[in-house]
Amino acid sequence: MRLYPLLSVFLPLAVQAAELPPPVDQAGHWTRVEAIQAGLPAQAWQGLDEALDGEDFPGITSVLVARDGRLLYERYRDPDSDDETPPEQRLRDTRSATKTITGLLVGSAIAQGHIQGAAEPIMPWFKSLGSPANPDPRKAAIRFEDLLTMSSLLECNDDNPYSSGNEEWMYVTEHWTRFVLDLPIKGFAPWMRKPQDSPHGRSFSYCTAGVYLLGAAVERATGQPLADFAAEHLERPLGIESVQWNLSPEGVGIGGGGTRYRSRDLLKLAELLRLGGRWGDRQILPQAWVEQTLSVHAQARDDADYGYLLWRFHYTVGEQRLSVWAMSGNGGNYVYIDPQHRSVAVITSTAYNQRYAHPNSQRLFAEQILPPLVAAGVKD
Repeated sequence: MRLYPLLSVFLPLAVQAAELPPPVDQAGHWTRVEAIQAGLPAQAWQGLDEALDGEDFPGITSVLVARDGRLLYERYRDPDSDDETPPEQRLRDTRSATKTITGLLVGSAIAQGHIQGAAEPIMPWFKSLGSPANPDPRKAAIRFEDLLTMSSLLECNDDNPYSSGNEEWMYVTEHWTRFVLDLPIKGFAPWMRKPQDSPHGRSFSYCTAGVYLLGAAVERATGQPLADFAAEHLERPLGIESVQWNLSPEGVGIGGGGTRYRSRDLLKLAELLRLGGRWGDRQILPQAWVEQTLSVHAQARDDADYGYLLWRFHYTVGEQRLSVWAMSGNGGNYVYIDPQHRSVAVITSTAYNQRYAHPNSQRLFAEQILPPLVAAGVKD
């Protein structure tokens, strides 16, 4: 993504950050500081405010930015909402952005010894359901990592309405787990790139059903509902108390997306990843698992890579070519993690199924959020 050459504009304005207060207070709430305190120009967010004041970004409901663990920018836009809850307390439906949370829970279950590792086959966890349809040794060999990287050999592609595993077919069935287990192995037409011919040896195919199966496996491995396991080992340690997990018709936690968090709590999850799984003086997630999550395992598109249920997008600021990790969901929802510039950001949006949704949110981040952070990073 090519940006306007804004870097040269921000560089002369950046100032050295003064001594800052702690990132979060004793209650676990974000500490708010002014841009200039964090080494950014005083008018760093003027363009962002002007963009949100206009009509070019419909559907965007909140934008938050933090650097070095301090909240620099927070704005809410819910003009059509009749919800009387304060905007900062509203639960945001960020759709598939919360797939990443399921990946983190897999890592937590591995750390506690419930699952052997990412290389463990996932199908044995469902032996009690009997033999699946379309039996195949390659299906039996599917590993947790194959589903974490959207690169299993299941015939499952949400971008193809004709795919047997398209998520819309799953939603109209009663037993979602059985739906996934029964999927056939996919074939490769002559014009399709096989795994051995693909970057990183993986053929990427976006598959919500596979992530649902990961969540179901975590429930079976830990003996806890997904929501309870998440609350105990991820959310409460971060001070996240308001969450809405959903259940499938069979009563299994939906790990494929749609879990609702407040915008400030989404920012906490991003900051946890930026800090290698550490929050304050506690290591909530294994650092090694976070490093694997933030490593490229597959090429998702020509312009994007993929880690463990996490995207990596590429941008250009001035003369710099940058890569930023992100949780991404329908409607233009994004949770950005940028360790290089010690920053995280959240954009929530309700522009579901609109063609402009993702380009708009990406443009807002690329043109109004990233350049000031890059300039500040250069300065200090």
